[in-house]
Amino acid sequence: MNWGIAAFALITALRLLSLVFTRVELFVDEAQYWLWGQSLDFGYYSKPPLFAWVIRGVTDLAGSDAPFWIRAPGPVLHAVTGGLIWAIAARFARPWPAMLTGLAYLTMPGIAVGSLLFSTDTVMLPFFALSLGLFLRLSGRASWPLAALMGFSLGLGMMGKYAAVYLLLGVGLSALLVPKARISGRDALVALGALLIAISPNLWWNAMHGLSTLGHTLDNVEWVRDPARQTEFSLGDLAEFLGGQFAFFGPVLFAAYLLLLPAAWRRGDALSRVLVLLSFPILALVSAQAFMSGAYANWAATAYVGATLLIVPLLYRRAPRVLAFSLAVNIAISTALPVAGLMADTLRIGGGGGLLLERYVGRDEMARRVFAAARGQGVRAILATNRDVLADLTYRALGTGLVVYSTPPEGPPQNHYAQRAALPESFTGDLLFVAEKGLPEGCTGRAAGRLSPEDGAYRKRPMTLWRAPAACWNAPPPDRPIQPR
Repeated sequence: MNWGIAAFALITALRLLSLVFTRVELFVDEAQYWLWGQSLDFGYYSKPPLFAWVIRGVTDLAGSDAPFWIRAPGPVLHAVTGGLIWAIAARFARPWPAMLTGLAYLTMPGIAVGSLLFSTDTVMLPFFALSLGLFLRLSGRASWPLAALMGFSLGLGMMGKYAAVYLLLGVGLSALLVPKARISGRDALVALGALLIAISPNLWWNAMHGLSTLGHTLDNVEWVRDPARQTEFSLGDLAEFLGGQFAFFGPVLFAAYLLLLPAAWRRGDALSRVLVLLSFPILALVSAQAFMSGAYANWAATAYVGATLLIVPLLYRRAPRVLAFSLAVNIAISTALPVAGLMADTLRIGGGGGLLLERYVGRDEMARRVFAAARGQGVRAILATNRDVLADLTYRALGTGLVVYSTPPEGPPQNHYAQRAALPESFTGDLLFVAEKGLPEGCTGRAAGRLSPEDGAYRKRPMTLWRAPAACWNAPPPDRPIQPR
């Protein structure tokens, strides 16, 4: 027990320390999450709100919006999730394998990445793990307080990321296929009611904003909206997704999970079958999504709470050397990731190729050059269309006196910046436009510079800076009369 606590504390402390010295710059999504936290709400363009609240709370307490404080909740929350998994495993496994189960979660490569870059999974997973553990307890005895806690916890998980709802898939399948896992009807209703109470602020926000977040979620699953047009079966996308699962869970651990899954279902006890149903259907569902229209590796992150609880105690009993090897491999990968982050601006592919982590560097330099051009042109407003550029500039404009706008959308907004930070019609005068394709037709402007970096995120994305009048974008169309002010 003491060794386990020491290991958890050491891993978490080292991850926090790596965030102090990392050369990985704040990424697009992190910058957008920070921006959302500046305007607390019950929902945002593409995500529910909990992670933005967490960022706002931590940065306010720290009195700083530095990348360290935006990312600092990651290692801590993943340690909490690992501790919950450890506690769940302790109910059916001996102390040592229970501790190793929590450690296996904490040292997953995917979790190591989530401790370096703040993501929505990071906030959702503690609540998902708590809800899963409470469900397992309710399978053995009825308790409406535990049911209420389970439902409310799952609702909070969904306030972090809607993928927490996958737990209901496993619970439903367990009720159908494993009679011993069924919870009482009263507890099921209590849990559902508590879930709805927890998620109701976001449901209300969606209702008031044209179902924005829910609509964006459906856009990610393109075939749901238009099966005939959007479904493009791709074995390549499926292979890429499955390859990502070896990277996320760890190559040895994921292979062992797939190999032992049939035996765990056929010859395992009720608990083993439930853990199969709490993990494999999620993986199968997201694999189907990958085959039909693509999926990111972390979309199946919730599967690995149940998968870890299933496979680690099983390997401890049947193949302890394989378990030891899998943990060693994952620890090595999880150690290499922050080390690579310390050299993000110098570590190259093959020595002379591009930067290995080029997506995560060069953003600060791009913003500095744009801000310098704006000051040189004597303008206070910057305009852009690309979401990445808008995110990078908006976060880094903090304290500069410059303001960043999105070009007004043509049709429904395609990102948060177009929805909430479009150039207002009332804005007059010149601005600096960061252009990938040039000025709008009929717009007259003056070139103010060109960005064509040799390294980093914008290496293959040259952009031209233009000084141009705001009227090029915010003037009313000819068929719309100018309204008196």
